Amino acid sequence: MSAHFARSHRHEALDQLADRRLLRELAYVDGRWTASEAGKSFEVTDPATGTTVAWVAALDAGQTARAIDAASRAFPAWRGLLPQERSRILRQWFDLIVAAKADLALLMTLEQGKPLRESLGEIDYAASFVEWYAEETKRLNAESVTSHLPDAEMIVRREPLGIVGVVTPWNFPSAMLTRKAAAALAAGCTIVAHPSSETPLSALALAELGERAGLPAGVFNVITGSASAIVGRICEDPRVRAMSFTGSTEVGRLIAAQCAPTMKRLVMELGGHAPLIVFDDADLDKAVTIALDAKFATSGQDCLAANRILVQRGIYDRFCAAFATRISALKTGHGLAADVDIGPLMHERAVRKVEEQVADALAHGARCLTGGGRHQAGLLFYQPTLLVDVPDDALIMREETFGPVTAVAAFDTEDEVVARANATEYGLVAYVVTENGARQSRLGRALDYGMVAINRVKITGAPIPFGGVKQSGVGREGSRHGLEAFTDLKYLCLDVG
Repeated sequence: MSAHFARSHRHEALDQLADRRLLRELAYVDGRWTASEAGKSFEVTDPATGTTVAWVAALDAGQTARAIDAASRAFPAWRGLLPQERSRILRQWFDLIVAAKADLALLMTLEQGKPLRESLGEIDYAASFVEWYAEETKRLNAESVTSHLPDAEMIVRREPLGIVGVVTPWNFPSAMLTRKAAAALAAGCTIVAHPSSETPLSALALAELGERAGLPAGVFNVITGSASAIVGRICEDPRVRAMSFTGSTEVGRLIAAQCAPTMKRLVMELGGHAPLIVFDDADLDKAVTIALDAKFATSGQDCLAANRILVQRGIYDRFCAAFATRISALKTGHGLAADVDIGPLMHERAVRKVEEQVADALAHGARCLTGGGRHQAGLLFYQPTLLVDVPDDALIMREETFGPVTAVAAFDTEDEVVARANATEYGLVAYVVTENGARQSRLGRALDYGMVAINRVKITGAPIPFGGVKQSGVGREGSRHGLEAFTDLKYLCLDVG
């Protein structure tokens, strides 16, 4: 028995697992479950209670290099498979993920804290990318080019890049991995993945299911441990041809700099600071529901969360009153408890940042209509909070908020609100609520964001190109574009004279 298992850490909720083999505490390298050569491990805790869930192997840069070696050895055979064979394996992976949905969701709630119903939804979302790319791998066709030269036949085809480094965040530990890895695997690439050390169990469980699905040794590697030791080693290795990262803009810049000497392909989903614009022709109840859903999913710990809610003055007071009523009715507690809407924040740093933003907004003249402090449910819980009359120079209106706090301000004209919405370095998603069809079209064009949602919140999914502009990212994930990101175009010119 591994030393990792020898520690006393069995969270009582783990008894609910139907398949105990999905709880993995070792890294997955070259088809083998791998301990730290230095004997090191790190603790994964339930953020709702602080209870230990697992002790996970902490690999180092040397073991990361060996994972890259394994991915390099596995690449020729994996790329050489018929697309139908890769499709079959990915489809089997999808089927196994769906069958293990309850266990995967339980592990996610225990390590991440989100309400169980949200974890169940994320497993569906994660599986959808595997299913989508299982089909898309068969459609990566060559194209013929009309020749401009005599006696020449011209063909352009897509070929897999090679090894792809994947670095995933703690807020969506399953979906962010499958959205990246399924696309790269479908393209014929091999993977060296590093999940967040706060939520590694979801990635390791997916590796277990990938092994059962038939992913060959070395094709899909999951390296757990310190990001400083692992990510830098992945970035500097010239054999790694692409880096796919989801996380903060600040860390994204550092990774981009580390990848520059080896000219890696970058696919990055970075920070967001989404505006939600409500015009006075909107249906009030609908607008409040959209705002609630856009802000408080994943306890506000979502790059797509509506950070700045801008409401036209004609309905401003009524919107704020109705919104406060709905927010105050949200239930806060452990993610495994019934009917919980808001779970804990991920760590103490996140709680302190929320406290700083709330204090700053109040100092700038904002009013707090509900919430405004830590919640009695536990150390990492914060009350669902509504701040109104928040000026644009408050911190919460200028930087990303990762917590259950929302800021509302009034506006008068369409031109004014577009200028205010665009006055940020971020450009991931924007939300608009209006019944005016011409305005819907105008706002869709005028807002400087990679994605615009009009009169709805849920817009993401496997078929769409997910990503932002400006400091919110590079490239797109999902859709055919997400598959093509992990390929190179090769042009063949054949003399047929």
